[in-house]
Amino acid sequence: MGASSQNAFAGTTPLDRGAETSYKGINHMSATTSTVAPTRASARAEGVSKFYGTGDATIAALKDVYVTLEAGQFTAIMGPSGSGKSTLLHMLAGLDRPSSGEVYLGDIQISSLNDKALTLLRRDQIGFIFQSFNLLPTMSAAENIVLPIRIAGRKPDQAWVTSIVDKLGLADRLTHRPTELSGGQQQRVAAARALASRPQIVFADEPTGALDSASGTELLGFLRKAVKELGQTVVMVTHDPTAASYADRVLFLADGHVVDEMNEPTADAVLDFMKHLGA
Repeated sequence: MGASSQNAFAGTTPLDRGAETSYKGINHMSATTSTVAPTRASARAEGVSKFYGTGDATIAALKDVYVTLEAGQFTAIMGPSGSGKSTLLHMLAGLDRPSSGEVYLGDIQISSLNDKALTLLRRDQIGFIFQSFNLLPTMSAAENIVLPIRIAGRKPDQAWVTSIVDKLGLADRLTHRPTELSGGQQQRVAAARALASRPQIVFADEPTGALDSASGTELLGFLRKAVKELGQTVVMVTHDPTAASYADRVLFLADGHVVDEMNEPTADAVLDFMKHLGA
């Protein structure tokens, strides 16, 4: 993961074409299990490509990607190693810039913003949850949760923060420093921090990767609850079919392309489809 994505305070960001896609001999219109009524887009990518290197050493991480992330939904992004899933998340979250194409957060084209404007937008509109917790060791859990808001010079909405803390079961851990918390508790503090500012969208990059099974289940349950009960929009990169089953929708990437999607996923259905992609 790049340096920009490791800094939790650096800020904070469907197969629309309907065309038949083909990958490794698989011809399919969609892996979709049900139809979801269209809703307002929270973020979208239009014709986004990302290249690294030059000349013969050029690597295409993303190739002409079109994707829409609906507001108030939990979307998981999956694919084999090297498929471009983390790169796509970084583009959508404004942590990296596309080589071509446009990225929007709501109606704002973030790919054209200067660095200062992009940093402010990430800080004010986007929440991040990473595999590494990125908590400041000298601060209590309560201080870590509201730190980005304090940095922005704003006063936390205490009622909102309290509701998040309660849903995460952290009320009796707020005075503890990170070293006094378990890995699962630290990740829950990171999740509370991501939602404390009422962001337009939360991006989670392998958020359960460093957690044990029970802690991972707790975090995923909270993200699901944040969408259903708090109206949050969540986008998560994961390699775990069980984690993906908590989402409303799964996008599948392969070789830098979005090749399919699945609504109302189950762990078994996701695992079966990933096998077709060679994961």
